[in-house]
Amino acid sequence: MSTTGATADPLAALGTLPGVAESVESMRKAVDRVYGHRVMRRRSNELTAEAALRGARGSAALSGADWALEEVRRRTDFSGDAEARTMGAALRLSAEAGQLLSIWRQSPLRVLARLHLVAAASNDDTIGRPRQQGELVEEPLVELPLPGAAEVSGRLDGLADLIIAGGSAPALVTAAVVHGELLALRPFTSHNGLVARTAERIVLIGSGLDPKSVCPAEVGHAELGRAAYLAALDGYVSGTPEGMAAWISHCGRAVELGARESTAVCEALQRGVA
Repeated sequence: MSTTGATADPLAALGTLPGVAESVESMRKAVDRVYGHRVMRRRSNELTAEAALRGARGSAALSGADWALEEVRRRTDFSGDAEARTMGAALRLSAEAGQLLSIWRQSPLRVLARLHLVAAASNDDTIGRPRQQGELVEEPLVELPLPGAAEVSGRLDGLADLIIAGGSAPALVTAAVVHGELLALRPFTSHNGLVARTAERIVLIGSGLDPKSVCPAEVGHAELGRAAYLAALDGYVSGTPEGMAAWISHCGRAVELGARESTAVCEALQRGVA
């Protein structure tokens, strides 16, 4: 991760990049529309559950398991082929995210290790820890050059320090950096995309932007499509101000689309058709 200059709060510096403030404001308005809906006063738990399901479906789609929502609802066994296992991992992570909020700000690396353990659901000795030099990475979407283990360790420590220190950066900026850094590093031997998108969600919930977890960015990322996702990620990896701003704005648009989806669910619930 690079910033536009030396500063005690590099995440806040990213918030000043051209277009980022506008993205933050547009996203905030979309989130506020969901939270202001009358259905939220009476049925927020239903909306949270539905957002978790739709978010898991969206995240799995970006990792190669692009299933219809009704198929996700119908299935009970996710232990079959690779797509089923990916969907199962996404569902487990979506359920786990809300349980880790109190730990995230104190020990983000512990949370990331837990997310990988939950996603992989395996006792393999590579699970739940950053990969070591020479270990292969299975990531079906991201084909960027893979940083070495030493770089991964150093950058994870730096990311953790930023999260623990806090700061004045908008939640969107912090969430986008966490998401982008994990995708760029691919610190685990598998499930990095799923873990990165879950970590983004944890930041958005824990920051107070989306405390009830009803604005799943994963839905928006899937709706915007893989090509746009990868193009925006290239911008993040470039480290240029323009590239970083494009990635942050892309993540903001994804949250907007997730909020729009939940607003539509609110309308359906109000009409009694969902």
